[in-house]
Amino acid sequence: MFAALGEALVDLIEHPDGRYEPCLGGSVCNFARAMARQGQRIRYLNPLSSDTFGQRFVARLQADGVDLGQMPRSACPTSLAVVSLGPGGVPSYTFHRQHVADRDGTADELIARLPAALRLIHTGGLALAPGDWAKVHTVLRAARLRGAVVSVDANLRPVVVGPGAADQAAYVNAVRQALGMAQIVKLSDEDVRALGWNSADLNAVGTQLLSNPMTQLVAFTLGADGAMLMTRQACVQLPVPAAVAVVDTVGAGDCFQAGLLAWLAHEHHLTADALGQLTVSDLEAALRHAMATAAINVQRKGCEPPGWDETRAWLRA
Repeated sequence: MFAALGEALVDLIEHPDGRYEPCLGGSVCNFARAMARQGQRIRYLNPLSSDTFGQRFVARLQADGVDLGQMPRSACPTSLAVVSLGPGGVPSYTFHRQHVADRDGTADELIARLPAALRLIHTGGLALAPGDWAKVHTVLRAARLRGAVVSVDANLRPVVVGPGAADQAAYVNAVRQALGMAQIVKLSDEDVRALGWNSADLNAVGTQLLSNPMTQLVAFTLGADGAMLMTRQACVQLPVPAAVAVVDTVGAGDCFQAGLLAWLAHEHHLTADALGQLTVSDLEAALRHAMATAAINVQRKGCEPPGWDETRAWLRA
């Protein structure tokens, strides 16, 4: 069984007429939904609020097949990200993340919610911000001691920690520490730049990450330029699939990572030893499935991940 550790938040999106539309999201929550739709058993670990938004999250996660275990409901409100439109329609983000439900609970409480037969734990996004990193680090370490593979999607959101240089440096440091604990690492080209690395030389970035004995597989998502997978033995890069009519890109990276891990699980490659032995053919097949999962999602409004059979059929077509 898989586990997902990280935020569930509501994006309040401003429309040109001044209305705000609430959209359930959060990187790790989106990932959990995508994994469940890909046919994998997964538990979402963080508490959900007893407020109206929290009830909607419970309903949506359960409808997608995500396991919530015996999760207690938090009296804290659901996290919010207010997305406002500035001049020219350029969005700006304001996060409301103090005393919220998905940050409620101790490391010990989260560890107690880990599934007994844990194969992999995934985290990233806002869970790697300095205020949460110590707790997340403790949970990841406990999962590793149980033999679980660790997957980290950096998915940096620098605005969440404020503009101060010290806060930004602490955030980057926490993300780098998290990447160092993972067998599977995912970075966007934007993440690479935010971490102070050269996005024009991803082979060098991947080689640096793979110099850590823990890391076995590195995934780069490159927007319109496609995506790349790297191991110590091989590297595969593919362009964006043809004839993809983008509606929006909400959840694209989360769906990519879910598709990648679902393929690896389906083909029995989701162990530290097996990850280190992936061939070029394996990497290409895994990357095609991951990119197809994301491609289907971006042709829909919001995060609406495809199922396993739908993704396989899309690839055949």
